[in-house]
Amino acid sequence: MEEVVMKNRGLLLAILVAVYVSPALGNFNQDVSVTWGDGRGQILNNGQVVALSLDRTSGSGFQSNNQFLYGWFQMQIKLVPRNSAGTVTAYYLKSDGSTWDEIDLEFLGNATGEPYVLHTNIFSHGKGNREQQFYLWFDPRADFHTYSVLWNPSQISIYVDGTPIREYKNLEGAGVPYPKSQAMRLYGTLWDAEDWATRGGLVKTDWSQAPFTASFRNFSYSACVWNKGTSSCPSSVSPTGTGKGTSWYTQQLSTEGENRMKWVQQNYMIYNYCNDPKRFPQGLPLECTLSSKSS
Repeated sequence: MEEVVMKNRGLLLAILVAVYVSPALGNFNQDVSVTWGDGRGQILNNGQVVALSLDRTSGSGFQSNNQFLYGWFQMQIKLVPRNSAGTVTAYYLKSDGSTWDEIDLEFLGNATGEPYVLHTNIFSHGKGNREQQFYLWFDPRADFHTYSVLWNPSQISIYVDGTPIREYKNLEGAGVPYPKSQAMRLYGTLWDAEDWATRGGLVKTDWSQAPFTASFRNFSYSACVWNKGTSSCPSSVSPTGTGKGTSWYTQQLSTEGENRMKWVQQNYMIYNYCNDPKRFPQGLPLECTLSSKSS
């Protein structure tokens, strides 16, 4: 009975989604370039869809033409159907260089009938090891679902169909590195990682199922575009803090959003680096301690 109640509650929470912004719908022909894959990545339907494919020879990928320093990014993705074990579909933001920043969403494929794993990580100054993993509460192969990233000066939040699943606050004042000065591009990729992606590499890629295909559509964003060392923000954004706080630039999770995120983490999170003290014999990362005190 409790399980049924929780599922019903989850459906209700998914419906009661707060809309932070309504960014303009992008066009892939203008906004991104297919950068690798030797024809395995294609922009289709007059710029409305990107299809990425993977076979034994290569995967494929695209990147945004612009770089960004803060923004709201939203993408609908339909993941590899059937037996997707060993494949990784990724959607992420990343800067250049050896001390890069990165906001990472990786969808780890699995055997037919098994759930996908959404693997998330956040890098700052070249250091990651901030993994959180989730089972999704739907079949991401059956239809398109919306995956969003909010990155502003105060926090990074990751959303699935409008429901927040992860928050990484700016705790730089307490000594925790935060991505704030390196412009990032947005990337989409499909590649083979059978050595680790599915059950730690125990389940290998079934190449008889190839080519594998993942589709991206309805890319939209509202962001500060980085150009030659300066950042240009949309007119609706108030980087100086003089606005009314309704834009993504100053957005923080509401109490309702925090509750929805906690529900997801309690019911669908399968790994949290902050709950893995054996991995950090010198002590948990500082942000884990600070977050536990504030929650």
